[in-house]
Amino acid sequence: MTLASTSAPTACLAMADGTLFYGRGFGATGETVAELCFNTAMTGYQEIMTDPSYAGQIVTFTFPHIGNTGVTPEDDETADPVAAGMVVKWDPTEPSNWRSTGHLSDWLASRGRIAIGGVDTRRLTRAIRQAGAPHVAIAHDPEGKFDTDALVAKAREFVGLEGLDLAKEVTCVQSYKWDEMRWAWPEGYKRQENARHKVVAIDFGAKRNILRSLASAGCDVTVLPATATAEEILAHSPDGVFLSNGPGDPAATGEYAVPMIQEILKADLPVFGICLGHQMLALALGGQTIKMNHGHHGANHPVKDHETGKVEITSMNHGFAVDSATLPDHVMETHTSLFDGSNCGIRIKDKPVYSVQHHPEASPGPQDSFYLFERFAAYMDEAKAA
Repeated sequence: MTLASTSAPTACLAMADGTLFYGRGFGATGETVAELCFNTAMTGYQEIMTDPSYAGQIVTFTFPHIGNTGVTPEDDETADPVAAGMVVKWDPTEPSNWRSTGHLSDWLASRGRIAIGGVDTRRLTRAIRQAGAPHVAIAHDPEGKFDTDALVAKAREFVGLEGLDLAKEVTCVQSYKWDEMRWAWPEGYKRQENARHKVVAIDFGAKRNILRSLASAGCDVTVLPATATAEEILAHSPDGVFLSNGPGDPAATGEYAVPMIQEILKADLPVFGICLGHQMLALALGGQTIKMNHGHHGANHPVKDHETGKVEITSMNHGFAVDSATLPDHVMETHTSLFDGSNCGIRIKDKPVYSVQHHPEASPGPQDSFYLFERFAAYMDEAKAA
């Protein structure tokens, strides 16, 4: 099947089943291969493209106005885009926002990321929902010359994300300190100068706004690579340990991360995990993870907190999930998705150890889930008092 745009195509998206989508390319030229997902968020395209959790994925944006607010370095979640590419309905317009410092297309081009506009994203999203996240190849050629048979073959040859440890590819190469807090009007990003707690954050692909949220909760944050050992972590004498978000198959990353987490749990320190960190904690406690059909990607996901009965509007970005049926008796399921009932949070019943699948730092509610960072700080206060 071939689905074409209304003008001469300069980009092509080829699915492993042979379906072709044509559109207008922007950003970098060339080809790339990845898993295709869709994201329903209406804002935050720059944060999404620079979220390390999207390694190995191309993002289809269901909201048509992508690029209209331009780009700004303040919104990067890491130094460069990590998502392999983007697919949008309408071509980006000239940016119209007081914070903008550049055009989305130029930003993508300078960072080697391919994008396609003029695509029927509604049709593409339905295909993802019905058949699962497909393997695709995308190409951008200003002359519109494509070897579609080769693109389909490359899509079919893509190994997929199952079994891949991508955390090692996006983690920091050495430790560093973080003290920048959340953005606030009119000051912007301020520094944490009165930290109460020493926290070691394990970087499986950490977003900057998570580190900012920790700093805003009164934490002096030291970030260590994903491969850090329990001995290296405890050498910093932390008051608590944070397990970050990240990409890839949690079972693959768990080969080295699970033994580390199990040793940290023996130290009786407060532990908090988000996204991949949530999955890593569940694996360390004896649970299992599963690959989802098309995952959860968006900023409008309702999640129920079973301890308070409240419903939070959350930001999600994950293609794997914790299988709640595999959790041991001493682990409590605290949050679930109201879309499909999948697990979104756990905690150990008698220890200050907990994690969530969603992203409380992303402000979709906008502050529905900020309490999770304050809870971490409160647990560290209680541990010191004891």
